[in-house]
Parts: sequence; structure tokens; C-alpha cells
Amino acid sequence: MNPPLATDDDRRALIEGLRSGAIDCIATDHAPHAIHEKEVPFEEAAFGVTGLETALPVLLEELVEPGHLPLETVVRAMTAGPATAFGLERPALRVGAPANLAVWDLEFPWVCGERPWRTRSTNTCFGGMRMRGLCLLTIAGGMVAHEDWAERPLGAA
Repeated sequence: MNPPLATDDDRRALIEGLRSGAIDCIATDHAPHAIHEKEVPFEEAAFGVTGLETALPVLLEELVEPGHLPLETVVRAMTAGPATAFGLERPALRVGAPANLAVWDLEFPWVCGERPWRTRSTNTCFGGMRMRGLCLLTIAGGMVAHEDWAERPLGAA
């Protein structure tokens, strides 16, 4: 991972920055690489980890559940914040406009590494971590980009 994970003081400062609004965007280092690109000497290994499937579940576990940040702050920093930073239209649902949204089951329990990945890589620093939160559906530009109803059928309790 580049840059590497920081000190506890750095992490606390990031949380405070999100809380105060000084930091308005959360991004991942989702840079999946095939296993042969990682099984080389450290200095030659491609930077990056699998991050899209773990980002929100880790933030729920580490920031929302302990009460460091409200869910609304995390969601805004992962949606409207990046859109604003890149000069894109802020996400919104409007009649006649193509949908751009993700449907999550925020309570779905899983263990990182025990489910099939939807990416080309399996390298993660969160392997074995118990998580909650599964993206069931992603619609981008009005088109279904991702569906994962297999383990959590629509309407299941």
C-alpha cells in the first residue's frame, strides 16, 4: 500500500478532519494486481490493494460503529465529496435522469477473504476481519453495473 498506513495520531487527525469538514472526500487505493505482480521482492511489487469491496464495511466497523463519525458523514465523503473534488455533478435521484446509486445491506455479516472477490486480486490487509455491509446492487448511468443478490435475496429477512 502506498502511502503506507499512518500512525495513530495521523489517523485521529484524519477522523477530526472528516468530522470538522476540513476533509470532504474518502477514496480507496483500489489497485488490484494479479498474484504474479505481488509475489516478487517488495521493491519490485506493484503498489495497491483490493479496496472497493472492503472500503465501506471497514469504515462502518472502524468509524461509524465506535461513534467516531456518523454514517451520513462517511456516505457524503464517499459520494458527494469525490464528485465535487473532480468537478462532477453531485449524486442525486431526479425524475428523467439516469440513476447512479448503490443499494447496500449494512447489516450483512461476512468475513473478508471467505467470499468470492469481484475483482482480479485477493490481496488485502483485512483478510480474516469480520465485517458488516454488502453492496447488493450498483446502477451507473441508468445501467446495472453490479448485482449480488445470491446471498441476500431481495425481500429476505
